Amino acid sequence: QVQLVESGGGLVQAGGSLRLSCAASGRSFSTYGMGWFRQAPGKEREFVAVISWSGANTYYADSVKGRFAISRDNAKNMVYLQMNSLKPEDTAVYYCARSKRTYTEPIFEHQYDYWGQGTQVTVSS
Repeated sequence: QVQLVESGGGLVQAGGSLRLSCAASGRSFSTYGMGWFRQAPGKEREFVAVISWSGANTYYADSVKGRFAISRDNAKNMVYLQMNSLKPEDTAVYYCARSKRTYTEPIFEHQYDYWGQGTQVTVSS
């Protein structure tokens, strides 16, 4: 059984930074792409970033490109999302997720099978 647990959310002023962490349990973590998604109040969940199994490849939504950075530590079964220059529109619940298939780095929700419970990020203006 795979479990994903996010942490690191909180309240921050615009222009500030936060680092989200996602701890994964289960075997073969290092063979799956890992993604971050977010859901703002009244909106659908949207893709934020994805990292390949090795960490060599990353991809970002246009809205966060240049401000957010995704990384992973396969030795510790951890995925991170460093968020800089935060804006009020970044306010959302952030979720980490594991890709359904090994050695892929998908960007659509239906391509992920395990999700964390989410961590709230609130950016004040």
